[in-house]
Amino acid sequence: MAVSLVTGGAGFMGAHLVKELLAMGHTVVALDDLSGGFADQVDPRATFVQGSINDYALIEALFEKHHFDHVYHLAAYAAEGLSHFIRHFNYQNNLIGSINLINASVRHKVKCFVFTSSIAVYGSLKPPMIEDMHPVPEDPYGVAKLAVEMDLHAARHMFGLNYVVFRPHNVYGEFQNIGDRYRNVVGIFMNQLMQGIPLSVFGDGEQQRAFSYIGDIVPIMARCVDVNEAYGQVFNIGADQPYTVKQLATAVMKAMGVSGKLNHVESRNEAVNAWSDHSKAHRVFGSAPGTSLEEGLQRMAEWAKKTGARESKEFGHIEITEKLPSFWAKK
Repeated sequence: MAVSLVTGGAGFMGAHLVKELLAMGHTVVALDDLSGGFADQVDPRATFVQGSINDYALIEALFEKHHFDHVYHLAAYAAEGLSHFIRHFNYQNNLIGSINLINASVRHKVKCFVFTSSIAVYGSLKPPMIEDMHPVPEDPYGVAKLAVEMDLHAARHMFGLNYVVFRPHNVYGEFQNIGDRYRNVVGIFMNQLMQGIPLSVFGDGEQQRAFSYIGDIVPIMARCVDVNEAYGQVFNIGADQPYTVKQLATAVMKAMGVSGKLNHVESRNEAVNAWSDHSKAHRVFGSAPGTSLEEGLQRMAEWAKKTGARESKEFGHIEITEKLPSFWAKK
């Protein structure tokens, strides 16, 4: 029976992945510092450990105790736009913490390290993004993700550490932290509708993204460790059909059964259009009909209504205030 570590296991994607691995028969340890996740989202059949990937001693103790076969590394602070203003925090959590895990995986002979990267590594390259494009990240979040990808490549060449890298994009669904005001636009919109306030849209709302339902992503990530052809490879993963942010707002209102207004705030520094080609993932893992945006939003809306609105918290580690969007500035 495989023993797997899931970092960020109490978070949005992590909680889903823990359930999927348990269904596959894995023994699972879920590690999370609860900065963005919730302990009650972790399947009770898993062993939950509250702690940080920056705690080097804790990481070493966990690897020594559990002898992990696989590491699924999802823990990160995934706020692309905000990362410009929290550079030290970003690199400490998204890069150095990842290196702690890679070091331990090399020392303890982990069979496969699965890393959740991001479409942010492509920057403003023309969509659809393809894996063999030369990445040009434009924000510290994307830089950190690309650096971890490069380190994994070096660790495989030097030490034989097998890895699989996924670059998901704009993932939404049940368990998303809808109280986070800095990331996850679907959750932000649903939370604002439940609070009866206008939906915050950066700029004109014509930015295009392909919004990916969590249920289409996690099964592929979970079983990749059993697909030898995937080792040492990078895969885009997510939905194919792009929508504008304004179209998304209309779709969210329909799913929630609530009419709302749009509040256009100042534009932020971001890629205008970003979505990926997934031919490589379909070829290696097989293809299945994806969940439509309408169906995925409906599932998430039903969950969100049961969960209820959550108060958005201000991020407490802003390092640079110059050019910080006023929408994010402390009130």
